[in-house]
Amino acid sequence: MEVASISKLPEGCISGILSLTSPWDACRSSAISSGFKSAADSDAVWHRFLPSDYLEILAQSDSPVEYTTKKQLYFLLCDSLIHLDGDKLRFMLDKRSGKKCYMLPSKELSIAWKDDEKYWNLPSLSVSRFIEVANLRYMCWLEVYGTIDSRMLSPVTTYAAYLVYRVSPSTLDRIGLVKTSVRFLDEVEPEISVVNLKQQANRRTDGCVEIELGEFFSDHGNGGKVEMRLMEIVIPNGKHGFSVEGIEVRPKEKVSGRNAH
Repeated sequence: MEVASISKLPEGCISGILSLTSPWDACRSSAISSGFKSAADSDAVWHRFLPSDYLEILAQSDSPVEYTTKKQLYFLLCDSLIHLDGDKLRFMLDKRSGKKCYMLPSKELSIAWKDDEKYWNLPSLSVSRFIEVANLRYMCWLEVYGTIDSRMLSPVTTYAAYLVYRVSPSTLDRIGLVKTSVRFLDEVEPEISVVNLKQQANRRTDGCVEIELGEFFSDHGNGGKVEMRLMEIVIPNGKHGFSVEGIEVRPKEKVSGRNAH
């Protein structure tokens, strides 16, 4: 008896099957046959890979997001940071999973003495993806924290938060150990980690450096706001040449995050 090939199924059936897989699987399936490619590229498939609230997110964009197909939109959101609400926030998708990623720019973070121009200024740097970055003039104490509403994130996902910055080698030698923590605001005591910025930070493909602040689990929008913090703990030294880009929140790797984009 002849065994039916799955590639002979109607395109609508193939699209339905592929929409239950992942963006990675849908892209790989395009090589099976012309019928699979047509199904794998269809809006029906890629609509399922986009966040359910993607239209609301696009409506907050500071500039129009132009696309002709849902697949094109998906990869546009993976490869570009979308400015939201007057650059108060930036949004993108993780390429392999389609889960939401956000970045809080420095102007939306609480930074010790940030509003005092003797210590910090907020210039527009051509190398920065943000309109403003917090650039350290000179100070002794480094403390940065911000919050994000977990209801904005993809559900049932473990997220990690990263401080993204630029630093001169001489300043890095003067910072040393810091405390990092990530917690839901209704938690009494956060789990605190001690981190060496010089040894444990990772360089990114965009030229910045990042340090993980901690991780948390985004359930079904029931967790509330999450606080992410870095604070210097050794004897403070005078320092300059440190620029805060922001705090990025992305799915915890096994998904590769921004460094792979």
